[in-house]
Amino acid sequence: MKKILFQDTSFRDGFQSVFGARVLTKDFIPALEAAVHAGIEHFEAGGGARFQAPLLYCNENAFDMMDTFRKTVGKKIRLQTLARGINVVALEPQPRDMIDLHAKMFKKHGMTRIRNFDALNDVNNLIYSGQCITNAGLEHEVVVTMMELPRGCEGKGAHEPEFYIETLKKILDSGVPFVSVCFKDASGTANPRKVHETFKQARKLLGDKVELRIHSHDTCENGIAQYVAAIEGGADGVCCGRAPLSGGTAQPDLLSLWHALKGTEYSLDIDVEKIMEANQVSKECFKEYEFPPEALAIEPEVIFSPMPGGALTANTLMMRDTKTFHLYPQVIKNMAECVALGGFGSSVTPVSQFYFQQAYANTVQGKWKKITEGYGNMVLGYQGKTPREPDKEIVRIASEQMKKPVFTGNPLDVLEPGIPKAKKVLEENKLPTTDENIFIIGAMATKGGNKGLDFLQGKARVSVPKKKPASAAAPAASAPVAAAPAGGATAVNYGVTVAGKTFSVQVSG
Repeated sequence: MKKILFQDTSFRDGFQSVFGARVLTKDFIPALEAAVHAGIEHFEAGGGARFQAPLLYCNENAFDMMDTFRKTVGKKIRLQTLARGINVVALEPQPRDMIDLHAKMFKKHGMTRIRNFDALNDVNNLIYSGQCITNAGLEHEVVVTMMELPRGCEGKGAHEPEFYIETLKKILDSGVPFVSVCFKDASGTANPRKVHETFKQARKLLGDKVELRIHSHDTCENGIAQYVAAIEGGADGVCCGRAPLSGGTAQPDLLSLWHALKGTEYSLDIDVEKIMEANQVSKECFKEYEFPPEALAIEPEVIFSPMPGGALTANTLMMRDTKTFHLYPQVIKNMAECVALGGFGSSVTPVSQFYFQQAYANTVQGKWKKITEGYGNMVLGYQGKTPREPDKEIVRIASEQMKKPVFTGNPLDVLEPGIPKAKKVLEENKLPTTDENIFIIGAMATKGGNKGLDFLQGKARVSVPKKKPASAAAPAASAPVAAAPAGGATAVNYGVTVAGKTFSVQVSG
C-alpha cells in the first residue's frame, strides 16, 4: 500500500480561491492549531496572493503573518509558499536583486519550501529564481503548469502530455536545482486521461527517487478524477483543502480523496475523526465570512475558458464592486478567444489575470479596441516566451497601441536593480530601510502607485468579506418596475456605466 503525501492548502490557496485571499490572521489561527492537532504536517502558508492581500485588504504585514504561522505550528512542520518565477510574488517581472531578496526573506520568516512556476512554461524564467531559492536554504519545487485548451484549439502543439514532458525535459537540461516536481493546474480543467499519461511519462523520465506532485482545483468538478489519474500514473503527493475551504474554486477535498482511494493500492495516512474535528473548528472560525456563491458552485463552462479558482472569486468580487457582475458570462466567453490568440500560456497568475483583463476590456470597450498592459506585454515577449507563437494580427495591434516592438530577449536583462529604488522611496518617506520594507516596496510597485508604501504609511484599509449585521445592512435601493413578463416575474431596468459606456440592463426574477 503506497501512502500518498498531501499538503493542506486551506490556509493559502483555499483563502485565495474562496475569499480572494482576504482573511485576517487572528481569524484562522484556531483552525490552524486544530489542523496541527489532527496530525497534518505540511501546510501552504503564504506566497501568491497571500503576500499581496494582507497588505492590500487586511492591513497586515505578510511577513508578520508568516511569523505567526510558523510560531503556531512549531519548528518541525513543513511550510510552503508559492512563487511565480521571475515575478516571485508580484504581478510584474522583478529584477534579479529582488528575486534573490524574495528567497532570503521567505527563508528568514519561517518557510521550508517554495513551489516555483512560470505561467508561460518558459524554463528560462525558472532558472535564476530556482537557484536563489536553493541558495537561501529552501527546498525548491519546480513546476510545469497545465490546463485544458479552449474548444477548437486541439492539435496546436500545446497542453498535451507531449508538451508537458517536453517542458520537463527542458527543466532537467537547464540544470536548475530542485527537490521535487509539481504539475499545477490552476483552473482544474486538464483532462484526467492527459493527466494520467503525463504522470506516467514523467515518472519514467524522473525515476523513482524524485518526489512528484499534482496541484489542481475543483471548479468544474474535475479535481478528484485528476488526482486519482495522477496517483495511478505515479504521483507521490497531492494538494487538498478541507471543509469549508475545499471543493468548488478551491482544491479537491481531503476526505473526498481519502474516500476515492478506498479499495485501491493507495491511501492517505490520516485520522479521519481528528480531521473531521479540525474541520468543525474551521467552520466555526469562518462562520462570519461571506462565501461567494460562485466559489461553492460547479462551473462547467470553465472547461472551455480556463479560469483559475483563485482568480475567479477575486475577479467576481471586483465585478460586484464595479457593478458589472452581469457581464461575467460574456467575459468568460471572450476569455477563450484571448487564450486561443495569446500563445497558450497557462491560465495561472499572472497570465490568468492578463486573459481576464483583456476579455473584460473586449467586453466593455469592443474587441481589441484596447490592448491591456499585461496581455500586450505577454504577446510581445516581455514576460518571456509563450508556448506557441501568438496570433500575428494581435501582436501587430499590441505593438501599435503600446508603441513597443516585439521582444525576444531575457526579461531580466532589461530590468534595473530594484533594491536601490526601493531604498530611495523609503528614505524619501522617512521609513525604516529594513529588508522586509525594501521587498514590500519593490514587490508592490505599479505604474499607478505603490500600495506597499500606503501600507507602511498606515494608509491601508481593512476590506475582508465578512457578513454585515442585519441591522447594518443597507436598505434595498428602489427602482422603477416594468411590466411583469410571462410567468409572473418582475423585470427591473438599470443603467450601468462602465469605462465611459452606458449599458441598459434588465434583471428579472
